[in-house]
Amino acid sequence: MAKLDLSAITKSFGATRVLDQVSLSVPDREFVVVVGPSGCGKSTLLRIVAGLEAASAGEVLLDDRPVSQLSPGQRNVAMVFQNYALYPHLTVAANIGFGLRRARMRRAEKREAVARVARLLEIEPLLNRRPGALSGGQRQRVAMGRAIIRNPAVFLFDEPLSNLDARLRMQMRSEIRALHRAVPTTTLYVTHDQIEAMTMADRVVVMNGGRIEQIGTPTEVYSAPRTTFVAGFIGMPSINMIPARYRGDALELPSTTLPVPAAVKPRLAGHAGRDLLVGLRPEHLDIRPGGDGLVAEVDQIEPTGSETLVYLDHPAMRLSARTAPDTALSPGMQVGLRLLLERASFFDAETGLNLVPPPSNLTGELTA
Repeated sequence: MAKLDLSAITKSFGATRVLDQVSLSVPDREFVVVVGPSGCGKSTLLRIVAGLEAASAGEVLLDDRPVSQLSPGQRNVAMVFQNYALYPHLTVAANIGFGLRRARMRRAEKREAVARVARLLEIEPLLNRRPGALSGGQRQRVAMGRAIIRNPAVFLFDEPLSNLDARLRMQMRSEIRALHRAVPTTTLYVTHDQIEAMTMADRVVVMNGGRIEQIGTPTEVYSAPRTTFVAGFIGMPSINMIPARYRGDALELPSTTLPVPAAVKPRLAGHAGRDLLVGLRPEHLDIRPGGDGLVAEVDQIEPTGSETLVYLDHPAMRLSARTAPDTALSPGMQVGLRLLLERASFFDAETGLNLVPPPSNLTGELTA
């Protein structure tokens, strides 16, 4: 196990810069998830840590030791790939033990090591099968077993659950976290799936356009997003962004003006006259049929069982809200919306930066 540090990592392919001065520190035993849209540079970053790509500039350090000039085999890291990368002609046992082929161990010791990993991953009955006879989840366990048996300093996961169905992804998320508790190795996990990031990470790293937009706990990036990009990327449905102008005691919104609660005024001090974007999660919009305030029309209703998602049309924007599962709303209804401004994030309309993050005790919840 080791501490992993990335210092000003830059990577260019020709004239295209895919990573721009990325710096990150992952303490020993921490589980860090890097999340972002396709093309943001997250997989390239992981490959640089693994030694499969060379950085154009910057340094990778393990326990403060530079490793950028070392080959992948010399770095003592283990990578689990999206496509499993198993040898189809070898049995499960042989695939798991493949990483020990150069180790100075007796055959009996290698067999015991394979058996120990198989017990940990609960795949003992599969040891004599070949990958073609396994399900996707079983193949992923074998791929993880091949990484675990090497006892690496750092685990690297490159979108390992992308090829699995929704139910199996949920199961494997729990299994990977349980595995980390049992084998608490420093882990860097890359995904485009925000649910994986929010449910698995000790800390989340949100990337966009080759840069890190925010680093924080899942609660921090959800409740106090640093930028409009983070606010919009994290959370399903996406956050509501309502244009407004702050007048000191009131917010001018499209078609209405709302008083600013006393608790919110200190957060907006010094920003009078500024154009803002008011970011409100769907659970922070209170729908009142026939009410006043911000008026919108119900467009679409999506029952999910535990709640109902409501999508609303306003002349200036589209909004979403969470309601009780037994909601009496229907498409075409005119409703009033009470905005829970105490829970809002306020962004500069020009820069997209959060003016002042919400108080840390006002936390949001992510619903899968």
